[in-house]
Amino acid sequence: MRNDTTPQAGSRTGTEDQNPKLPLPALLALATAVFITSLTETLPAGVLPAMGNDLGVGESAMGQSVTIYAIGTALTAIPLSAATAGWRRKRLLLTAMGGFAVANTVTAASTSYPLTMAARFVAGVAAGLAWALLAGYARRMAPVALQGKAVAVVMTGIPIALSLGVPAGTFLGEVLGWRVTFTLITVLAAVLIGWIAALVPDYPGQRRDGRPSILRALTVPGVAPVLFVTLVYVLAHTILYTYIATYLDVLGMGGSTDLVLLVFGAASVASIWIVGARIDRRLRALTIAATVLFAAAAAVLAIPADSRALVYLAAALWGLGWGGVPTLLQTAVADAGGDAADSAQAMLVTLWNAAMAGGGVVGGILLDRLGPDAFPWSVLALLAPVLAVVIAARAHGFPAERPRTT
Repeated sequence: MRNDTTPQAGSRTGTEDQNPKLPLPALLALATAVFITSLTETLPAGVLPAMGNDLGVGESAMGQSVTIYAIGTALTAIPLSAATAGWRRKRLLLTAMGGFAVANTVTAASTSYPLTMAARFVAGVAAGLAWALLAGYARRMAPVALQGKAVAVVMTGIPIALSLGVPAGTFLGEVLGWRVTFTLITVLAAVLIGWIAALVPDYPGQRRDGRPSILRALTVPGVAPVLFVTLVYVLAHTILYTYIATYLDVLGMGGSTDLVLLVFGAASVASIWIVGARIDRRLRALTIAATVLFAAAAAVLAIPADSRALVYLAAALWGLGWGGVPTLLQTAVADAGGDAADSAQAMLVTLWNAAMAGGGVVGGILLDRLGPDAFPWSVLALLAPVLAVVIAARAHGFPAERPRTT
């Protein structure tokens, strides 16, 4: 039986090379897929007024275009991953990106709010299908000793999308119009399809008799702790990220939201580099550090102080904690899942997007009932059990020594 984490006989794993290297052109293609899907998910937040005006709805209704994208991913990642488990990997990735490009094109051209929401849902479905296989794909094409670094390269697409892509897309939306921005993303997706076809290696899917069920994957030691950490950590992050502008307004820094997010994004990129350099030996320590750094950022924000410097410090700590988390959790669940890694990855993608969709809802409830000051305290409350689970999962999930696949 083979899956996306088991090297294929005769493939370029580098395990027998004296100086194994990463296939960077192929990995960067996967990183671009992560960038495009992450950017498209969050871009409407930067162009809500224009989108709402064009489609004849309010900003609140238009904001649900982000939620419906996450729902599309969360509802379909597991069943579609199971249904396409036997597909060859390149064919599946090309299909996902093709569907994504079509859905994005419809979004750019639509003059109907219901049609736009349907297109956003389909884009989320295609993105979820891609996300469920990207980390495993990266591990499969890399030497065993460098699998963590391979996933780190691919996951750079997330902080780059948040720190550079969304601000750039927002700027282009203001200058050229939001439709042009979405059209440019479609063009980039078309270029990526050619890139994948030319440079990304192909691998077989799984035989029908060798595909673990979702329930079986959930019973594999270590998978459940990683999934719990994913759900709660991402929920904490999304609550704060979604309403960071609102929180900064309370501090009198509403006009500095872009700078705060720039600091957050730069620290996130640094975190990706740090994690990529050390994940193959220090996954457990890095996950604990990521949780502690995010908690420290929330604690700084919770302190009543009229200090811009402390806010920027909190943004930096937050970014350092968050940036490497996608890589850490994707690697941890693949390590723990073993033969059931594909199913475990699909569950992680589902819970990740469920947390993103839920973060906006939970944050809105907190805002209405307790006010913006509740955001950092809610983060601290959520991160406490996350840290406890990571520390407790020493044998499976977040072990001191990563298992070596042969």
